[in-house]
Amino acid sequence: MGTAVHIDADRCIGCGECVADCFPGVLRLDAGIAVVGGPCIKCGHCVAVCPTEAASIPEYGADDIDDIDRTPAIEPEQLLRAVKSRRSIRSYREEQLDCAVIEDMVQAARYTPTARNRQRTKIIIVQNELAEFKERLWDELPQVIEQLKQERSPYVRVFEQTYRNHRENGSDQLFFNAPAFVLVVTKNPWDGGLAAANMELAAVSHGAGVLHSGYLKRIISGNEPLESWLGIEGREIACCMLAGYPAVRYRRTAPRKAASVIVR
Repeated sequence: MGTAVHIDADRCIGCGECVADCFPGVLRLDAGIAVVGGPCIKCGHCVAVCPTEAASIPEYGADDIDDIDRTPAIEPEQLLRAVKSRRSIRSYREEQLDCAVIEDMVQAARYTPTARNRQRTKIIIVQNELAEFKERLWDELPQVIEQLKQERSPYVRVFEQTYRNHRENGSDQLFFNAPAFVLVVTKNPWDGGLAAANMELAAVSHGAGVLHSGYLKRIISGNEPLESWLGIEGREIACCMLAGYPAVRYRRTAPRKAASVIVR
């Protein structure tokens, strides 16, 4: 990675906060001014901690940088309530997701931490062309089933029944009438899982919901026609989600087993 951080010497007061918080150790004080001593990972900690806005990353710009204070961005009770209230949605209203919902989901993924700050997570959202994609996927499913038979995969029986039901009575046990389909593509499964979780919370905040689909991930992964249509040839899918507005009203949170925790 090339040198990315710029320090405005006229603004820098030499407090050393950026130096102390620079994990890679590329910042140092020289004659009372912070200077960049090597390539960085562009994490932005120096930008976030600087009291005088002397640090910047010109490559990224500063248009969407927000000031924050010491109060929590969200109250603990609100956050836990949001987590407890989310459900896996398998029945959706017909209306498409509003652009504001999609934008907030994308921003939630964009700001999710990634390993070594590589920021290589790619988001694919299919909504306007979902009907075409669904048709292609159902056409490809028999070939996927045959491949899974050769692999002696446990998915075979499920997919055979799902395809049979779709062909005989038009049932859709893969997409559940969801108006949008979302893929998180990245080599690091942790990056993808964290991004997907944040995207779901963003959707829930708008009254929408998602269903994480391992079935769709398995069907698409390695299928060249579907990967080509999505523009993800050869890339690893971390997560597949259906998204939309729930057609079911959930009136309370669902029970869970007691937490299995070790505190030492």
